[in-house]
Amino acid sequence: MAVTRTTKILTVKDQIADQIRSDIISGDLLPNTKLNEKELAERFGLSRGPIRDVILQLTKEGLLISKNNCGASVNCILEPKLQKLMIKLRREIEVFALEQIKDKLTERDFNALDNILIALQEALENEDYTAVTKIDISFHHYIIEKAGGDELVNIWYPYVMRMRLNYKRIVNTEQCVNEHRAILNALREGNIA
Repeated sequence: MAVTRTTKILTVKDQIADQIRSDIISGDLLPNTKLNEKELAERFGLSRGPIRDVILQLTKEGLLISKNNCGASVNCILEPKLQKLMIKLRREIEVFALEQIKDKLTERDFNALDNILIALQEALENEDYTAVTKIDISFHHYIIEKAGGDELVNIWYPYVMRMRLNYKRIVNTEQCVNEHRAILNALREGNIA
């Protein structure tokens, strides 16, 4: 069966948010780095208004922290106890999502998830860990969105973004893809256990 890929058209603000998100995930913007609206506006060739919107969006995602009269900076990495709590909460949300979509995904959904796994494999083979992180998130995002729409995504997404998973720990690219393939196969079989 042929697997087709679709291209999503992003607004300028979405493109800028994606670039800053990538800079944070890759470590180009370190925790506690202060973001300067004027410098970002010059970097992206925009006025400060759209930059403020992007900063607000990334703050809601948990990647930035914004304080009155202090501006925005890259959020710090969580201490181990909070990281453990975040993992537990993320898992609870994702299990809930799987329960909601059991036996409800269409062949089109399975094809979309297959495409994500193909992209994940390619990013791992290219050792592009920023792309790996973003593609991995997109796999889970697809499931969460199917299960509960924007409401569930808005609960789940900040947890995932704050976790900033480290994919350099993976010694075998098959490990990561196989973990996701197991989720997809279980969904195909209607087995959420």
